[in-house]
Amino acid sequence: MSRFESYIAIDWSGAKGRRHKGIAIAEARRDAPPRLIRPGHIWSREEVLRWLIKRAAREPTLFGFDFSFAPPIVERGEYLVGEPGVPNTAREFWAYVDARCDDEDLGAASFLEHVHRKHFYFGIADGVKADFVRFRQCDARLNAQGGRKTASAYDAIGAAQVAKASFSGMRLLHRLDGKVAIFPMDPLPESGSAVVEIYTRIYLRRAGMSGTKLRTRAELNAALDELGSRRVRLGFEPNDHQTDALVTAAGMRALAREEPRAFAPEGLTPEIARTEGWTFGVL
Repeated sequence: MSRFESYIAIDWSGAKGRRHKGIAIAEARRDAPPRLIRPGHIWSREEVLRWLIKRAAREPTLFGFDFSFAPPIVERGEYLVGEPGVPNTAREFWAYVDARCDDEDLGAASFLEHVHRKHFYFGIADGVKADFVRFRQCDARLNAQGGRKTASAYDAIGAAQVAKASFSGMRLLHRLDGKVAIFPMDPLPESGSAVVEIYTRIYLRRAGMSGTKLRTRAELNAALDELGSRRVRLGFEPNDHQTDALVTAAGMRALAREEPRAFAPEGLTPEIARTEGWTFGVL
């Protein structure tokens, strides 16, 4: 049985601006059906940060964010190959990113578009996409297991890109550092709350789904059934950000309760924990 009282999934956004319709937050408590937190509210990233710090102090909660906690480094030995003065651990890299961004609301578009532009793929004018795309060790492990994680932290174009969300998320992690445990950069604490990286497709696969987005209550509840969760009762048809958060919150709860390897996955070494991190649910 997991020690956490609640499991909260946060569908993140790296979009420019101060308010983000793409942010959705869902909670799965003990045996209750998952629920959306402030479903009609349009969150800012800074607001999520403040809310999380207060909520983490209230009771032991496992929070999940759907962005990469660090870029790849193990394969090539550097986050930004050939750039002097770039740190080589995740925690130091968060501070490096945060110090070089003046974008509003923890945005990081300027880091990708100007500060280190040559490392990010924005389209065919940049050349061959394969020259930019690299993956972390946990991503490679998930792909080997059929998890189909194809987005890279260096791919900054298209609906499936994760670069902007990930680098804005690193700014958030820098602000969280020392206030809430960030796994696996921090060891899982014996008590209190923690933050992990999540990937929705993992929980859709555990629910027997194809991995495509869910956009109806019927699809959502079918997934929850397979995860051993009670169904939700919504008075509206959810969008895909909301279903991602609801399924993932329920999936995090099931994983933490049922899987002994949840916080000790095969392949997670101390070096990887310090530098690249790991996605909760890649076993």
